[in-house]
Amino acid sequence: MLITALDEMQRWSDTARSASKIIGIVPTMGYLHDGHRSLIETAARECDAVVTTIFVNPLQFGAGEDYERYPRNLERDVAIARDAGTTVIFAPSRQAMYPDGYTTTIDVGPIAQRFEGTHRPGHFRGVATVVAKLFNLIKPHVAYFGQKDYQQTLVIARLISDLNFDITLRVLPTVRESDGLAMSSRNVYLSPTERADATVLYRALQAALEAIARGERERLHVEAHMRSVIESVPTAQIDYVAAARAETLDQPDVFVPGEKIVLLLAVRIGSTRLIDNALTTIPYDSSST
Repeated sequence: MLITALDEMQRWSDTARSASKIIGIVPTMGYLHDGHRSLIETAARECDAVVTTIFVNPLQFGAGEDYERYPRNLERDVAIARDAGTTVIFAPSRQAMYPDGYTTTIDVGPIAQRFEGTHRPGHFRGVATVVAKLFNLIKPHVAYFGQKDYQQTLVIARLISDLNFDITLRVLPTVRESDGLAMSSRNVYLSPTERADATVLYRALQAALEAIARGERERLHVEAHMRSVIESVPTAQIDYVAAARAETLDQPDVFVPGEKIVLLLAVRIGSTRLIDNALTTIPYDSSST
């Protein structure tokens, strides 16, 4: 079922809830790939009904970003979502979501102000605003997001907590191509040469993970491993490389054993901006166990 009207979406959700159905939501901006498919398939296994949203949200694009050229193909997306097990595809118009005179936005605070927040001012304000609207319209019990947008998942967790949404957040692992490249709708922008170069993000993450496994604890050294790998590819331009505490994104000088950390990358390959990340736990030295 394809729904485009906000009031129809609310009526459907009210009916599903009154029938005691567990509703899962998979928010997307469309141009679906196997990462989205994985989210929808998991939601379909765990919930009675799944709503996949398709909306290219203008509020999360800054000046000079790719809102106008962001890939769109609703017919293709509907087919993929249905095949993956979605119950409803919700694809509202920009005018419906942000009618004339719309002014309200949501700012979740410090967790949104570093890394992506620094390089894309206002981005997470747009994300939080549209997700809150989707939560209010669809009234889901469970929300499914991918780890690839790691900082975004922290923003959504803060939104759910601070605004008392009665929603469980499920964050699923990043789905990758066979050569390690994280699946992204923006991968379509890459030329064949750039597509090959883009694997440098995954290789940089692996280099840092290997350094940590060998005993590296100093944050700047961990980041230097990622930076050196990326800088070996001429088409790659770094927005940021970072190692941080996974829950807070704080960046101590030295990580301690048992600490869960996240490695974060934002890199431009030619004109295409890609992000990726990896989670790990600082191991205990064998001599101390």
